[in-house]
Amino acid sequence: MPDLLRLIAFDDEDLKVISANLQDALVRVGDMAYLPESKRFAIVASRFDWVKAMNGGLERCRAGLHFERVLRAKCMGIAPKDRSALLNLLSISFEETEAPAGVVEMIFSGGCALRLEVECLEAEMCDFDLRWKAGSVPGHPIEGGCQEAAK
Repeated sequence: MPDLLRLIAFDDEDLKVISANLQDALVRVGDMAYLPESKRFAIVASRFDWVKAMNGGLERCRAGLHFERVLRAKCMGIAPKDRSALLNLLSISFEETEAPAGVVEMIFSGGCALRLEVECLEAEMCDFDLRWKAGSVPGHPIEGGCQEAAK
């Protein structure tokens, strides 16, 4: 399918491209998983296609994002047991601590965040589903809870 996007990140500049493409993606808490035995963190999201929106198209598609070599995963403002809670992803960043190790931060609206301690940055994002029309351009409240997300 020609509209399916696949991106790989091995450094901060690569991750900025993934972050831009996942800005305002909707993520259910139940669609996130940390697998310590395989050192992997994975997310399934409904991403808004910002590139298509520049030409007037309003679409979303399912996308997977995973990080390899994850040593620890911590969350703030996210109740892992509330699997139906909906999060609005704002940004993903990487800060190197002791090369090549570092910290990946995923910031969500409403003050929610995930922090991954990684041996090195190794991430992949891939669309894996058909597209559908979005009802509107995403937005998010400046104040409010994690469940206040764009449709």
